[in-house]
Amino acid sequence: MVQLRRAKLIPVGVVVLAVVLDLVTPADVTSAPLLMAVPVAAAPLLSLRGIIAIGVLAMAVHAALARYDGTFGWHRGIANQLTLLAVTVLAVLINRALEGRDARTRRARHIAAVAQSAVLPRPPSRLGELRIAARYVPAENEAMIGGDLYVVQDTPHGVRVMVGDVRGKGLGAVSVVCADLGAFRYAADEAEDLPGLVTALERALLREGGRRGGQEQDEGFTTALIVEFAEGLDAVRVVNRGHPPPVLLDAEGRAAVLEPSEEAPPLGMGALGSWSSPVDTFPFPPGATLICYTDGVTEARDESGTFYDASVRLPFLVRHRAPAGAPVTPAELLHLLIEDVGRHTGGRIQDDQALLALHRPRIAPHA
Repeated sequence: MVQLRRAKLIPVGVVVLAVVLDLVTPADVTSAPLLMAVPVAAAPLLSLRGIIAIGVLAMAVHAALARYDGTFGWHRGIANQLTLLAVTVLAVLINRALEGRDARTRRARHIAAVAQSAVLPRPPSRLGELRIAARYVPAENEAMIGGDLYVVQDTPHGVRVMVGDVRGKGLGAVSVVCADLGAFRYAADEAEDLPGLVTALERALLREGGRRGGQEQDEGFTTALIVEFAEGLDAVRVVNRGHPPPVLLDAEGRAAVLEPSEEAPPLGMGALGSWSSPVDTFPFPPGATLICYTDGVTEARDESGTFYDASVRLPFLVRHRAPAGAPVTPAELLHLLIEDVGRHTGGRIQDDQALLALHRPRIAPHA
């Protein structure tokens, strides 16, 4: 916003420069060509009234300078004034065209935001004692949703979570995201355990691949992290199918990567063989936060090609960048993490980022 306000001063700066140049140069040297650039420079920066005002100002400044130099006549006075008038009209037309394009872009972004809320709704901020925050950071500003996904659901078997990343981009990836989310929402309530839930997801993805056919049938897959919280939140059970492992941040700010005990391929590759879905159980003590994310975080690189390591950076962020005197909320933690990834990459987002933070308070709210 500050940069935009400063940019709006550019046309005025050009007028000032034209005055200075005209005064320091001989009388037969005119700054009219520089003044003619003023309305064009104002076209993408100012409003309609602002463009007209800066055009009138340029004409008035030119007339005053020409009279001061004694050169105001048909050749270097009236002709330049008519040219400035024509350039101002042209700047108004350019501004109207740019405004129409911006309006279409705003409408497209609004539609994309509505589609995102429908396809990838934000999880509730609280389920029982579990505190939840979610963020989606698109790699492209115009694309509100891509192939990354998250979902949190309260089921008869406990709170179940999935974070995933679909192979591919564009509308094809979004259709698989919809299939993943629909399959998870149904199977999370019905499956007795996590292996049963994974089996149901595999079947759904195979059906989706069969409908789409072609390369997607043979090579379409979804890396997925499927999480289940035990009753009482004392433990967390994790099935990792080719996804970046989550990080467990304890109440003291120490981080541990929850690596799978056995490697397993992504979901949707059942046509190539069958694999087990090992369930790993980890303690989830009071004050702990489970942070799940897609490879847009783990594969973020700096200028030297060094990958971002959330397990190293998270303790630092909690100690040195979190607000002092109060526990870091899940939303604040994700905000710090996303900002830190941006600093690491120099602001160059290389892939979509879907992030979830799930926190167990130190003391139960009802205590």
